[in-house]
Amino acid sequence: MHSHQWKRRQFITLLGGAAATWPLAARAQQPATPVIGYLSAVTADGDIERVRAFRQGLKEAGYVEGENLTIEYRWADNQIDRLPALAADLVRRQVAVIVATGGTLPPLAAKSATATIPIVFGVGDDPVRLGLVVSLARPGGNATGINFFLGELTAKRLELLRELVPAAARVALLVNSANAARAASTTADANNAARAMALQLKTFTASSSGEIHAAFESLARERPDVLFVGSDPLFTNRRVQLATLAARHGLPASFASRDNVEAGGLMSYGTNLSDAFRQAGIYAGRILKGEKPGDLPVVQSTKFELVINLSTARTLGVDVPPMLLARADEVIE
Repeated sequence: MHSHQWKRRQFITLLGGAAATWPLAARAQQPATPVIGYLSAVTADGDIERVRAFRQGLKEAGYVEGENLTIEYRWADNQIDRLPALAADLVRRQVAVIVATGGTLPPLAAKSATATIPIVFGVGDDPVRLGLVVSLARPGGNATGINFFLGELTAKRLELLRELVPAAARVALLVNSANAARAASTTADANNAARAMALQLKTFTASSSGEIHAAFESLARERPDVLFVGSDPLFTNRRVQLATLAARHGLPASFASRDNVEAGGLMSYGTNLSDAFRQAGIYAGRILKGEKPGDLPVVQSTKFELVINLSTARTLGVDVPPMLLARADEVIE
């Protein structure tokens, strides 16, 4: 028998003998599969792409749902008053991390439900001003996450819309009145940008499917040249309705999310949310490995994308300037 074979056999025998003496200790050291909670304001259908990107990030950090990780999903289905109860439910389950997305309300609900369970958020507003973190560089508490700029992009998005429809003089702005802080900041940003570009702006509000319908009825009477849809989870969720109504009224519309353009909207400019959610997944994985949320700086998403739907442009009779087409990150035929 070769000596290395003998050594190997001896080693295996040793292992076998040792295993017999400490089965309980070994079993105790095998960690149970970690459970993370996923809390979102929207519907499961409205979240498919982002959940996929989030899982991709977890995978990059070494966690695969169903293999070495369990995810408990809680969707509020746009009924934001349900968020505190859903957050409390995840805290009761003692999940290892809560991932909170779909506007500012899920992370705030999670934060008021627990001061100890780590929270990874994805928000479009300033997390310091929201009270989620002490500072972006050193969050300090039990929360950190991704900050994708939505508000700061308002002026840029209005410029792009005017580039697409140079003759536009009157702009209709649609905001979600139920999301008061976001609605106020979007309205202020849009008014400033419109003034600087010598555009007339009129604001319309909607906080439900029925109100979106009613807003378009009023819009039709006002006859604006273009429609600027504020960044809001509700408007991403109601993307088919918005695209249909904009087409019916012959209104070139600008959105914050590519989801709206995939559903038939004309144009979007905003953060690449898939990239942001992938980063949220990476952070959740790092926290599962033992890093503290208070030590992980808030990631500021810098990947912006311009998406144009050419078939919608043709239907509306909008000639897309070649320069704008060349700058688009994606053109949907």
